[in-house]
Amino acid sequence: MSAKRLLINATLVLGLLLAGYLLYKVFNRYSSDEVIQSIEAIPVSRLVAGIGFAALSYVCLTLFDWMGLRYAGKPLSYPRAAIASFTGLSIGHNLGVAALSSGAVRYRYYARWGLSVEEVAKVILFCGVTVGIGLSALAGIALLVNPQDAANLLNLSARGLFLLGLACLGVPALYVVLAATVRVPLRLWKWRFQMPTLTLAIGQVVIGTLNFIFVAACLHQMLVAQGDVGFVQTATAFVLANIAILLTHVPGGLGVLEATVSHVLPGAASIGALVAFRVIYFVLPLLIGLPVFAVSEIVIRKRGKPASKDSADQPMNAQTQLL
Repeated sequence: MSAKRLLINATLVLGLLLAGYLLYKVFNRYSSDEVIQSIEAIPVSRLVAGIGFAALSYVCLTLFDWMGLRYAGKPLSYPRAAIASFTGLSIGHNLGVAALSSGAVRYRYYARWGLSVEEVAKVILFCGVTVGIGLSALAGIALLVNPQDAANLLNLSARGLFLLGLACLGVPALYVVLAATVRVPLRLWKWRFQMPTLTLAIGQVVIGTLNFIFVAACLHQMLVAQGDVGFVQTATAFVLANIAILLTHVPGGLGVLEATVSHVLPGAASIGALVAFRVIYFVLPLLIGLPVFAVSEIVIRKRGKPASKDSADQPMNAQTQLL
């Protein structure tokens, strides 16, 4: 086995152990009585709606990968893109630095299906850009529509918030313009980036924004069950929390999400609402993604047992395909 594969396997094992530790940390921060009583106050209809919005968000995330594979010139079927995306992100969202942690899991899948390291990197870069564009678009909308709540945290004047909102909306607009007009690779220091087609760029803006809208809607269902808070207010708090999470790289946003939302919406951010959101959006996908990944690894190893010593050193060839 090559040193690269040993390193990837070691990283994944450590990641899975960390994921289990994070599950403990999520619930250890609250007493069982606090969690149970607060969650019981949330109507079942709100919990079901929250799960539905979380599912829609993960569908959007799988479409990120599906589009990214086309950007990389390696289009795969949607089921393959979906299993690699969901499994990787269900783990990566909880570990933090999702591009790296989920990237290791996605590499395990995509390499089996014929993608090179460079092509997998293009998919991950495409997805990362889509996340940034979606967050920027929703941030711009939130700042322009609801500047008061943003002012509580950002300490900016009304004019400053207005200009910041326009700047946020300008990012996806500029991205689409560049995709429509620039066909040569863009240079950023020593890196070169090829802009996607106009169709893919528009898809990034639309689906990237919808993803964050669905996540904010999931959080809103939990908050509105125990407080008087509007969707726009929730979206504003969620956007600001995500910016803080991206800056800190705290695994799963533990503590950062809760602190930011509680600061922006002090009357609505109950313990039960925030814990319920974390369970629905982070823990449930993780509890699904971990077994799926474990089963796929077992199946791959059984199907990929080499017939000879030479074939043992051929990493992830066509015979080791899962789907």
